[in-house]
Parts: sequence; C-alpha cells; structure tokens
Amino acid sequence: MVENLFPHLKWEQLFAATQETLYMTALSGIATFVLGIVLGLALFLTARGGLFQNRTLYSVISLVVNIFRSIPFIILIVLLIPFTKALGTILGANAALPALIVGAAPFYARLVEIALREVDRGVIEATRSMGARLSTLIFRVLLPESSPALVSGITVTLIALVSYSAMAGVIGAGGLGNLAYLEGFQRNHNDVTLVATVTILIIVFIIQFCGDVITSLLDKR
Repeated sequence: MVENLFPHLKWEQLFAATQETLYMTALSGIATFVLGIVLGLALFLTARGGLFQNRTLYSVISLVVNIFRSIPFIILIVLLIPFTKALGTILGANAALPALIVGAAPFYARLVEIALREVDRGVIEATRSMGARLSTLIFRVLLPESSPALVSGITVTLIALVSYSAMAGVIGAGGLGNLAYLEGFQRNHNDVTLVATVTILIIVFIIQFCGDVITSLLDKR
C-alpha cells in the first residue's frame, strides 16, 4: 500500500536525509545558542544605560549583527564558500554549518537582547547594590529571569535553521532539502518531494511543541 502511494521513495534515503537535517540543526543550534547569548549580552551590557555603557562598542557590535542578520541565507552560503573550502569541503552537512551559524547567531542575538531588556531593572539594581560580581549578575539574575523568552527565541531560531538547512540542501549540503530537490523536483518525483516536505513539517512541529512546553515550565508569571 505504502509502495503504491510513494513508488519512487527510498526509505533509507529518507532516513539518511532526516539524520543529516537533524545533525545540521542540532549542531548549528547549539553554536547559535552560545554565540547568540554572548552577542546578546554584549549588546545589552554596552547599550545606553547598561552596566558597561559604551556607545562606540555597541554601535560596532550592532552593525555587525545587523549586517549578517540581513544577508539572505542563500547569498550567505555563496559568500562563505572560500571559508568552507578552507575547512576541506563545500559539500555535505558539515559544509553548511558555518553559513547556518553565521546566519542564525545574529538573529538570535537580537532576541536575546530584547529578552534581557525585559528583566526587571529593580532586580538588577538590587543585585548590584549587594556588590554582586558580573558573573553572578549574568548567571543568577539576567539569564534565569529571561529564560522563558530565551527558550522561546531559540525555538523560533531552530525552526529557522530547519528552513535554512533545506535551502542549503539545494546546493549540495545534504538533508531533506537536498532529497526534495534532487530526487523529487529534478526527477519529477512528486511523492519524494511531498514526503520530504511533510518530514520537515513534523520536525518543525516537534521543535515548536518542545519549546512551548519548556517555556511554560520556566515562566513563573
């Protein structure tokens, strides 16, 4: 019955493509989370009224974030080809990781900055008045207090990374996008394209569900 519905679909190819998409999303997601937190904290701390207010430094970081956040992903992949060549390959899942990280980290950094701005200033000032160190302020106040928004932000970013990985697949990065394009579109196998698309949607729904559950658990309001 299944073979009749999807005559051109090879399940081992679908399984391998799904693994590649999950691999790209997971690794780039972890790197994006770390870099986004660092950049977001830098933006928050050096902004006007921040603990280390520095207009020049904030402007430089903000400019870099805005530039990379604004470059269309497919163009970013092309721009980073020399870098990925230096890493040894321009094909496969690993080749897509630099572009995925560079494309998503600035986007998440802005979400982190927004989340940190929502933290009660009174709590921050109270912590500072007690002589708390910067590390204590960051890890005991800023990040815990903004954790629901941070999780919500990384959920949105992970979903964007799934979409980015599909686009990267079109130029040979592997994954479900590559399967849908090469085996589905180019060979006019609509069943393959359909299954690859549905699989991507399932991944997105799972990420969104998990993100919503974690956010609700962290939200103390």
